Amino acid sequence: MVTLTDIERESYKNSPIHRLDPRVKLLFSIAIIIYVVSLPRIHENNMVRLFAIEVYLLVLVLVAGLDLRYFFLRILAILPFGLGIALIQPFLRPAFIENYTVYPLDLPFGLSITYEGLAFGSSLLAKFLVCITSIVLLSSTTRLKDMVSAADRIGIPREFTLLLSMMVRYLFLFLSVLKRIRVAQQTRLFDIWNKDVPRKWVIEQVGNSMSSIFIRSYEQGERTYISMLCRGYGSGHEKSYYRTKIRTPDVLFLLLSAGCILYIHLYV
Repeated sequence: MVTLTDIERESYKNSPIHRLDPRVKLLFSIAIIIYVVSLPRIHENNMVRLFAIEVYLLVLVLVAGLDLRYFFLRILAILPFGLGIALIQPFLRPAFIENYTVYPLDLPFGLSITYEGLAFGSSLLAKFLVCITSIVLLSSTTRLKDMVSAADRIGIPREFTLLLSMMVRYLFLFLSVLKRIRVAQQTRLFDIWNKDVPRKWVIEQVGNSMSSIFIRSYEQGERTYISMLCRGYGSGHEKSYYRTKIRTPDVLFLLLSAGCILYIHLYV
């Protein structure tokens, strides 16, 4: 099982990809996603292009020295969402491609599978996989606080980056609170899968734990907001302290990536 601390631990490694400027990696991921999404829905070369981009991303994963087990587990954890959407496409798309009709494959219960639906579903799943791979690569090689600062520096609205920064700060806090609750439950021999205990009582205990987390989060939020007001929050002078400059390796990485995408688009 991949935890939040495992993900953050991966971002603290030292490799050529980790040492790149967070703004460069963020722009690279955004460019990959925009290019992949902008590809035509059904085209004979799309799958080859998507496969080539996926291979390039996996090469970057190897260069970064990431733990492949954690990397693929994270992708597999998200993949069912895209897989579920892609699997219903063959039953929804009409049986018509360009200027000629393709007769559907009739199934029981009034269902039918069309060639256009299969092509669109497979293309959608491939696009989803490439986008998720780029996002997981970004989060695995960039610290959360650096990612938020990079988003602030490239012009993402301040309100959005502020919410992200708060989320980053309290994710680990709430994770520690949840661990303390779990330890307290285990010391009292509480087991959610114990069949000898009435399920109603187990559900009540889980509900109490969730309520405790929500109450603690509310109280912590109020204390934090008051502390921020005491330190001048809301004066309009809150700025990111991330001030590193773009270096030569960052520019070379952007040029190499742009050249690879251009080559894949023109010659593949």
